Amino acid sequence: MTILVTAASGQLGPLVIDALLARGAEPTSIVAGARDTSKLAEVAARGIRTVELDYAKPDTIAAALEGVDTVLLISGSEVGQRIAQHRNVIDAAKAAGVAKLVYTSAPKATTAEYALAPEHAATEAAIAESGVPAVIVRNNWYIENYAADVARAAETGVVASSTGEGRIAGATRADLADAAAVVLLEDGHLGQVYELSGDTAFSYADIAAAASEVLGRDVDYTPLTTEQHVTALEAAGLDAGLAGFLTSLDASIGDGVLEVPTGGVSRLTGRPTTSLADGLRAALATEPAAA
Repeated sequence: MTILVTAASGQLGPLVIDALLARGAEPTSIVAGARDTSKLAEVAARGIRTVELDYAKPDTIAAALEGVDTVLLISGSEVGQRIAQHRNVIDAAKAAGVAKLVYTSAPKATTAEYALAPEHAATEAAIAESGVPAVIVRNNWYIENYAADVARAAETGVVASSTGEGRIAGATRADLADAAAVVLLEDGHLGQVYELSGDTAFSYADIAAAASEVLGRDVDYTPLTTEQHVTALEAAGLDAGLAGFLTSLDASIGDGVLEVPTGGVSRLTGRPTTSLADGLRAALATEPAAA
């Protein structure tokens, strides 16, 4: 088996590679793809082949797939362009006779209406139409997404959102990467759609409590209306379009879009997921954006 990990210079891809190696994959059985291979120097130093792979350039995808039978398609970051870019990978995988395509989708992609769902739903449909044997892993929100909120709370003593009482079945990137590694390495997953979730769903009030634990100071949760949240984001320098996008996601969380059955990750990996407090603590220690 030869596994191609796309977007291997991003935030999730390197963790998937770590998990594959930890689960016994040989470095020579892994191919790491990225638009800029100079960002893969650490990966290459581990004996892993690196290749140029740009979702917008089909020729790079076809070349990257040479000798590959298993592909992890990590969803692209360019909102509005992802359907076409993902189709390029799917078409190339079909042409190459790939035996397993694993795609990182979004929670409830085909059953809930929220801003991020349509591109993921369209990608899932394109995979099904292609006939390429596939597994869909719908990653819930990363715990690391909330590290910036906690970092600000170190100064303000407050976390605020317009999610109301909405709960998030989130997990760390490393936990979700390990689940992806299991699906890539093991037989028996083809045709499955996995809602990958942490062991315990949490609300913003829980984030405030975890922030209090991590920071060693009291942190309160301030619930906002959507209008109040838009005003606050625009006052912080965000343009109206981005503020509207972010608050629409919060509204969807309030409506329960991220509240899926818990334990999706641990059922695959065979171990508990990282707690909210521990995940935030690690993110604050390692992510420059959260510092």
